Amino acid sequence: MVRAKHGRGGAAVRWLLVCAGAAALSAGTARAVWAQRIDNTVAVFAALDKVTAKISRLEVPLNQTATFGALKLTPRVCYTRAPTEPPKTTSFVEVDEVMLDNKERRIFTGWMFADSPGLNAVEHPVFDVWLTDCSHPRVAVQRPATPGATATRQAEPDAEPVEPDPSRRRRVPR
Repeated sequence: MVRAKHGRGGAAVRWLLVCAGAAALSAGTARAVWAQRIDNTVAVFAALDKVTAKISRLEVPLNQTATFGALKLTPRVCYTRAPTEPPKTTSFVEVDEVMLDNKERRIFTGWMFADSPGLNAVEHPVFDVWLTDCSHPRVAVQRPATPGATATRQAEPDAEPVEPDPSRRRRVPR
């Protein structure tokens, strides 16, 4: 332990050491608490036409484009969590607007969150689009029934099996 010559300085150093130890401890345990995300192949959106006041449900496969009015939506990824975990549905989406001269203009690129639709919303005078859900998981993961058992995987017929490596997690820049 580091000691200072003055009485108050020693208390401050001890307090910093306690805070650093608590931060290191919480960082180590937080990693074990994170829920595993489920990669899906379809993003589900709600789209509002403000002129007609009609809400439409759009189910868009990843990396494919759906058209709603003058907007073109292209989801790139869509993640959810298991039903037993707190909900966290996210999708990375690109939205283009088709102008009157048939040129496209990108009006939104970023993450959408189903539980906070107003956080990263598409701002358009005629249309609103927000993420509501993801569907068609690529790989279904079942939790082991006993502590020593391993998880079983069932893949969809046209999906490639993905082996998770807990030591190598992709970090998405924010």
